[in-house]
Amino acid sequence: MNQDVYQHYGKEEKNFIDQVFGWMQQVENRYVPYLSGFLTPREAMITEQLVATNDDLAVYFDGGYEGAERQRALVIPPYYEPTVADYKLCLLEVKFPVKFGEITHGRILGTLLSTGIDRQRIGDIITDGTYWHLIIDETISEFIKTNVNKIGNVGVHLENINYESLLTSNENWDVITVISSSMRLDALLSKVYNISRQRAKDAVAAGYVKMNFAEMDRGDIEVKLNDIVSLRKYGRFWVKSVDGVTKKDNYRLTMHVLIK
Repeated sequence: MNQDVYQHYGKEEKNFIDQVFGWMQQVENRYVPYLSGFLTPREAMITEQLVATNDDLAVYFDGGYEGAERQRALVIPPYYEPTVADYKLCLLEVKFPVKFGEITHGRILGTLLSTGIDRQRIGDIITDGTYWHLIIDETISEFIKTNVNKIGNVGVHLENINYESLLTSNENWDVITVISSSMRLDALLSKVYNISRQRAKDAVAAGYVKMNFAEMDRGDIEVKLNDIVSLRKYGRFWVKSVDGVTKKDNYRLTMHVLIK
């Protein structure tokens, strides 16, 4: 393993990088594909970059639909032709009394995690504003269908659906240019949501900010390409590209921002 690889990534990403190298070694040794859990966009980017350093391997991604936020990586030897079935995805519809109950993304995710399953076994949670669909690891589908019969105080029933029935998300993303003096979390929160730097710091300290679905407790942590940042009651954003620096040495960034 080339130790120089680590210098291109954050220190906190070392364990994930080692994990990806482990997947690659496993494919080389056994000459069979390796399927990851659902990755964040940042993790998917790192996986793609690392696999590209080995000419004998390739990697493909699928999260159930084009543009899925969380996707599974399939690391394969050169002879292998991947199929949809290789990604072991299960699509579920949440059946519930729409007129008499209300559920949310947070409540669905919290309910799934409360069953003891790992976050990496859950893909995107999609809504069209009324109905909800889930994409999960098919190996846990029966367990989930058996153990999830209520979300919040709403009775639910989970049913399998096919790809043709999958909802189109009602999420809309705006593409904006942001000029920032820093890639710090609090600085970008301030720029994207037009709030003061102090208010951004306070939001982090209060536990209102997540990056790649993990709660952050430091405003000085660096946001990197494809990191997903969310601020409670404001929405989510991620850095699509760093497009250079201005004459005043500020970063020029292309950002995708969820329109609330």
